[in-house]
Amino acid sequence: MGRLFFIVLKLLLTLIILGAAIWGTGFLLFRLSGTTATVAAVGFGIAAFAGLVGIWTSDTRLSLGFAMVFVGLLGWWNSLQPSHDRDWIPELARLPTVAREGEAITVSNLRDFRWRTETDYDQRWETRRYNLTKLSGADIFLSYWSGEAIAHLLVSFTFTDAVPLTFSIEVRREKGEEWSALGGFFRSYEMAYVASDERDIVALRTHARGEDVRLYRLSGTPAQARGLLLAYIADINALAAKPRWYNTLTTNCTTVVYHLAGTVTPGWRFPLPTDPRVLLSGYLPGYLRDTGAIRQDIPLAELTRLGRISERARSVSPDDPHFSEKVREGVPAGRP
Repeated sequence: MGRLFFIVLKLLLTLIILGAAIWGTGFLLFRLSGTTATVAAVGFGIAAFAGLVGIWTSDTRLSLGFAMVFVGLLGWWNSLQPSHDRDWIPELARLPTVAREGEAITVSNLRDFRWRTETDYDQRWETRRYNLTKLSGADIFLSYWSGEAIAHLLVSFTFTDAVPLTFSIEVRREKGEEWSALGGFFRSYEMAYVASDERDIVALRTHARGEDVRLYRLSGTPAQARGLLLAYIADINALAAKPRWYNTLTTNCTTVVYHLAGTVTPGWRFPLPTDPRVLLSGYLPGYLRDTGAIRQDIPLAELTRLGRISERARSVSPDDPHFSEKVREGVPAGRP
């Protein structure tokens, strides 16, 4: 039994070292550049291999040597701090804040750009007021650009007396910085909220990028939409006060919304989603239908067909004040 215990222990330590080696190699490759990154990653891999040899030969010097290298890498990781003070791309240069006075909210730094292409646009930042008593519901847009598995999520709050207020959670990139999903695991990017008019943030995807955008009307009541909106407001202001890292897995456009929705959902317990359709955001509609967040009396395939708004949206000018109404034409309401 004693020998079996040590074999199992060595196997567990082997898995830990392999996991640490994969993480550390990726971290070095994405945090350093050029030859330095390659040399550091190879060196760390050699140290990990030595640690494995130490585990199976009972050479504690080799194992402790790798442990010390790994602890040093963790120290560097923990020393990295997110910042609001960088040279951001123009569309993410400002973070929104929301002030509340009774039933009125005032959104500052609301983005209302007009996009001709992704690189040719008119910049416009506004301050807008909304009345919470006029909040009628919430909708989601999913924008697909590469297959069915991954989509970008927008949450849009509708009002009876104003155009919708839309929120997007984005990677806050610096000028000249490229997006990498793998880099998003290694504290490479800060997170940003965008508060926007649909004529900006939806039209960017339908008109300028030519993406496949799908609209689903949520079944929640105005009271539930209000709770979600207030959760958004609290987190938007918290982010404006203190920057945080974006993470491809745990802090992205769907997991953050999942967490915000959970804070206003009775019985919610899980800080991270357990259903893979939340992580693979392109399949989110199936999860929403199973949980009753969208219509269950209409087949999902039909909801998706009716919700594909890109072609209709492209027939409407983003300058049209009725843009949001027109892209919703023919899309089933959230409740029968």
